[in-house]
Amino acid sequence: MQRRRGGPAFGAKRALARAIGAASRRSGRGGGTTLPGRVLLRLEPEAIARLGAGLRGGATIVSATNGKTTTAGMIAAILAAEGRPPVHNRAGSNMTWGVATALLEQRGEEGLFEVDEAWLPRVAEQLSPRLIVLGNLFRDQLDRYGEMEALAEEWAKAVAAAPSGTGLALNADDPLIADLGRDPDTERPRDGVLYFGIEDHSQALPELQHAFDAKHCRRCGHSYAYEMAFVGHLGHYSCPNCGAERPRPDVAATRIKLRGMEGSAATVRVPGGEIEIELPLPGLYNVYNALAAIAAAIKLGVEPERVASALRDMRTAFGRVETIAVAGGQVSILLIKNPAGANEVLRTLGHEGELDLWIALNDRIADGRDVSWVWDADFELLAEKVRRVTCAGTRAPEMALRLKYAGWPEERIFVDPDIATSLDAAVASSEGRLFALPTYTALMELRKLLADRGLAKEFWQ
Repeated sequence: MQRRRGGPAFGAKRALARAIGAASRRSGRGGGTTLPGRVLLRLEPEAIARLGAGLRGGATIVSATNGKTTTAGMIAAILAAEGRPPVHNRAGSNMTWGVATALLEQRGEEGLFEVDEAWLPRVAEQLSPRLIVLGNLFRDQLDRYGEMEALAEEWAKAVAAAPSGTGLALNADDPLIADLGRDPDTERPRDGVLYFGIEDHSQALPELQHAFDAKHCRRCGHSYAYEMAFVGHLGHYSCPNCGAERPRPDVAATRIKLRGMEGSAATVRVPGGEIEIELPLPGLYNVYNALAAIAAAIKLGVEPERVASALRDMRTAFGRVETIAVAGGQVSILLIKNPAGANEVLRTLGHEGELDLWIALNDRIADGRDVSWVWDADFELLAEKVRRVTCAGTRAPEMALRLKYAGWPEERIFVDPDIATSLDAAVASSEGRLFALPTYTALMELRKLLADRGLAKEFWQ
């Protein structure tokens, strides 16, 4: 179906939405990354399709439970280094209104949009993307999304409905994602699929974690057999019943060196050879993000050898291992929002010395009202390393209780629900470096607090 790019009426609606966004930003009340898009979509429900039609280079969509903001940021850095800066919702507003806002301000010929898991089918239908990059599906916000299998089914429908020329970059190590690369009618791999994954066996977990989510084969329902796992259920697997197994990745990390909070390095097999990458981001989960970005870059026509320098020099997104000077100390911010993601943060911090921590647990809509996930995160990993921890947020007492049961010394646990006062107290009592672990809305509160103090940029900057 041919979509109209617009006309005088649509141009007026677009101008009004832009004006409202500019006024919102000047007011300093936030909303600059969502309000213009919300207004435009209310005025014109097909706005994403209309604006997306103006992207002559097409659009790339990135989605995952964990890591979509970082992966999209890596892809953006690679494209920018190629002289192809994309239209990108870089502030992380990843539902339809965030995509619409980014398109309103478009300055570029190709689009790059991170998209919330539940909104992927709707955005894909509107944009008819050139490439879809899918990183992982973990148990997250069950009160909003339901079980992972339900999301996987919706993603499968979105992939099936995509135009025939749409490329796919898929995580071979996540069985729910890898399975989307096969044609359900022929059981053969789809055309245009590039898989990525980890093949350094030394990085495997000694045992499966509580945050081990994908247990059953999507094809027959039988339990998977795992040879090894790296992050949650991401690993090497097969189905003893129907024979489904992990596809061999085209982009694979064959040797990985983790350097704690200092970053990581990897040798990556790519079609036609190998490249060496250095990342300013720590943890195995960021190696996965880099592999997704490399696979996407290859699908977008970037030579693998040109990727390494862009990844080495990229800026981190707010809250994704960013360090900010606060009141004479250093605050390193690491978002946690579900068991698998939290475990990787805890695993990374386990390489540090004695720790000063600030953990903010909220239960607002964007976090998910159910915070029982904290009982599946392995906080026990840091029980012997904590010097002092401040629990903040709307569910601060529950967080403190979880830490008590994880074996953290009670005399080192302090509770103050208020974001500002608790952060100030934690910084003042820290020994130079504080690790801040907020959930999503607590991260947004923290960001606003630091922006108001002139220590961080606003969302839209």
